[in-house]
Amino acid sequence: MESFLFKALQLILALVILVTVHEFGHYIFARMFGIKVNRFYLFFNPWFSLLKYDPRKGQLQIIGYTRDENGIETQHAWKTLQIGRPHPAAPGAKPTWRDTIYGLGWLPLGGYCDIAGMVDETKSSKDLAAEPQPWEFRSKAAWKRLLVMVAGVLLNFVLAIIIYAGIAFHWGDRVVPYQAMTEGLDFAPEMHDAGFRDGDRLLSLDGRPFDAMDASQRWQMVQPGAHVAVMRGTDTTDIVVPDELIKKLMNSTDGFMAMRVPVYIEKLMPGEPAIHAGLREGDRIIKIGNDTTPSMTEFYPALAANKGKAVPMTVVRDGKEQTMPRVDVNEYGKIGIQMRMPDKIFDIEEVRYSLLGAIPRGWQLGTAQLSNYVSSLRLVFSKEGAQSVGGFGTLGSLFPEKWNWYSFWQITAFLSVILAFMNIIPIPALDGGYTLFLLVEIVTRRKPSERFLEIANMIGMGFLFLLLLYANANDIFRFLLK
Repeated sequence: MESFLFKALQLILALVILVTVHEFGHYIFARMFGIKVNRFYLFFNPWFSLLKYDPRKGQLQIIGYTRDENGIETQHAWKTLQIGRPHPAAPGAKPTWRDTIYGLGWLPLGGYCDIAGMVDETKSSKDLAAEPQPWEFRSKAAWKRLLVMVAGVLLNFVLAIIIYAGIAFHWGDRVVPYQAMTEGLDFAPEMHDAGFRDGDRLLSLDGRPFDAMDASQRWQMVQPGAHVAVMRGTDTTDIVVPDELIKKLMNSTDGFMAMRVPVYIEKLMPGEPAIHAGLREGDRIIKIGNDTTPSMTEFYPALAANKGKAVPMTVVRDGKEQTMPRVDVNEYGKIGIQMRMPDKIFDIEEVRYSLLGAIPRGWQLGTAQLSNYVSSLRLVFSKEGAQSVGGFGTLGSLFPEKWNWYSFWQITAFLSVILAFMNIIPIPALDGGYTLFLLVEIVTRRKPSERFLEIANMIGMGFLFLLLLYANANDIFRFLLK
C-alpha cells in the first residue's frame, strides 16, 4: 500500500508540473497577443472546483461551483475568502491577467485554458454567435492563433530539455561502461529467442562501439535488422535482430537486459554462518556446491536450492581460488553476508557538467527521447503494440516505490516529451488538430466555420475518450492477470 501511495503521489506531482506548463504556454502566448483568457485550470472541474480565484473580486472560493440545477450562473462556495481588494474592469479596457479565473479542479485528467472566442471543450459554436470582439481568439491573424496553439507543445518540450539539463548539472552522468561489465549482461527470454545469451558482452551496434552514455542505443539495438556484435566467452558473435523482436518486447513488463554483477562480500554479519566458515570481506564467491556462481543471477538460486544444508563454497581471495569445505545455509537461504554494490566493483565512468555544458546535454537527451518515442509509435498499430497501451496505472508504474528525486525528474522529463508529441498529433480536440486546421487556413486563406470546428472537436473528444477507456481497461486487465 505504501509503495502504491508513493507512486500515486509522484504521478500526481508530475501531472501538476506538466499540465501547468502546457496550459501556461497557451496562456502566455494568448496574453502576448491581447487575447482574453476566461479561465486557467489545473485538472478538470465538472460540477465543482476545489479552488477558484477571481482577481477582479479578490475572492478565493473553496469547493466552488457556478451553476444551479437549471443551468443558471451562480456563485456558490463552501467557503469564500476575501484575499484582496476588488479590481473592477474599466469600460473598454484591454483584458489583463485579472480577467482570468484561476482554478484547481478535482479530476486529474489534464487541465485547460479557456480562451475567449475559440471553439473548444468549454464552448460551442452557439456560444460564439455574437459579433467577434477584438480581444477574441477568432479575431486574430492566423499566424498568431497558430502560435497560441503550438505554445503548449513547445513549452513541454522545452521543459523536458530544462529538466534533462538540470539532471546533468546536478547529478552528472555516472554509468558502468559496457566494456567494464566483466560478466556481461542478462537478457529477457525474448532476447534469447533473438540470439542473445546471458553473459554476452556488448561490443558494437551497426559497426559503432556501444556507449553506456548513449541511452538511445538500448532502443536502437532491438530494431529490426540491427547488427549487434557481442563477446561470448573468447569469441565474437554477430547477431542480426529479427523483425518480430521489438513486437515481442512491447508486452514485456521488465527490462530486456540487465548488468550481471559478480558476488563480492562487502561485510560479514557477526555470529552468522559465513564468518564461522572462514569467509572474509573482499572474497568473491564463484561456486556453491556443484553450481558455479559468476554473478548474483546464479548465486541466489544456488543458495535457495541449498536451504538448511551445509555446502562447500569456492572463493577467489587475493587472486587465488580457495574452497571453504562447509558453509551452513539457513532455512531462509542466507549465509549472513552483505553484497558489494556495483559502483565498488566496476570502473565507473563519470562526467560532470558546468551550467553551460549541461544545456547541450539536455538538448541531446531530449531530442534522443523524442526520436525514440516517435519511432516506437508505429508499433502501436500492431496487435502487440495495441495490447501494450496503458493508462494511469502504466504511468504510475514507471515511478519507483520509494521517493527518489533523480528517478522522478528522469520520468517527468520523459513524460513531458510524450505529452508534447501526443498533443501535436493532428487529432481534433488536441492541439495538433487545431494546428492542422490553421495550417490549411494559412495555405488556402479560407477559415473553417465555427460549426465545422465544433463537430470536429466533438469527434476528436469522443475518440480520445474511447482511447482513455481502452488504455485504462488494459491496465485493469493486466492487473487481474498478475
